[in-house]
This record gives sequence, C-alpha cells and structure tokens, in this order.
Amino acid sequence: MANTYTQLYTHLVFAVRHRQSLIKPSFREETERYMTGILQNKKHKLLAIYLMPDHAHILIGANPAISLSDTVQVLKTETTNFIKEKHFTPFRFQWQEGFGAFSHARKELDTVIQYILNQPQHHQKQSFRAEYLALLKRFDIDFKEEYLFEFFDDVL
Repeated sequence: MANTYTQLYTHLVFAVRHRQSLIKPSFREETERYMTGILQNKKHKLLAIYLMPDHAHILIGANPAISLSDTVQVLKTETTNFIKEKHFTPFRFQWQEGFGAFSHARKELDTVIQYILNQPQHHQKQSFRAEYLALLKRFDIDFKEEYLFEFFDDVL
C-alpha cells in the first residue's frame, strides 16, 4: 500500500483449550519459530514471542492490511495443524476461542518484550488468570467473566 505509514504494536494473548499444559519445552522453540514464519509471511514484524505450556504471548508490529482477528485465526489454525502433524503431543491440541490484543506505544516496547520473554519467572509469582485480568483492567477493557478463557485450573 503506497503512502501508508503505521506504527501498530500489539501484544496478543491466547490460551490452549481447557488450559491444558500441552506445549512442552521439547517443542516450544520449534513451534515459536513456526509461528514466527507465519507472522513474517503475513508481513507482520515479530518483536517477541513466548509459549507457556498453556498460553501464548506474542508482540508484533502489525501489518495494517490484515486484521488482528485474521492473524490470530491463521496462527491458531496453522500451529494446531503443525503440532498435530509433528505428533508433539499424544493429546488433542487445540486453542481456546478468543484472544486478547493490547496496543502499546513505541516507548513501551523494551518493557513489553522483557515481560514476554520472562514469562516463566513471571508465572512463578502470578497465575495466568491474575495476569490476564490485570491486562484487561490496565487497558480499561470491558469484559464479561463468562466469555473469558477457562481458568478452572488456575491456582498458585
């Protein structure tokens, strides 16, 4: 798109269905590389990614020609197929419906990148539920509890 200039930094968060801890350390990095390729093919700029066993954090410089919903849908569909084809888990892998998307200013990028890359340490102190609710509140996003991710197993 000629004469189109943007600065759209978005932190995406989504979870494994039933919040199962199916993303194992043995294939986490390979799956992150696969997701990186998907994002690059869609002309997004990946700034940070970390897959926890039961959820994902991704920071992108978004391509304005592709909606965030379409981006997340492609990521979920293609990584689900990738994990199944590679037989990374004997269990049925699937992402939950929905996602969180939080926009950031350029001056916040270093902080957000470190936050994403330090997810294992972060979750030693805070559950995913507490983290996600804090993000929704920080960004003043109205939500209904019944439409949030499944948090039934979230105990510190």
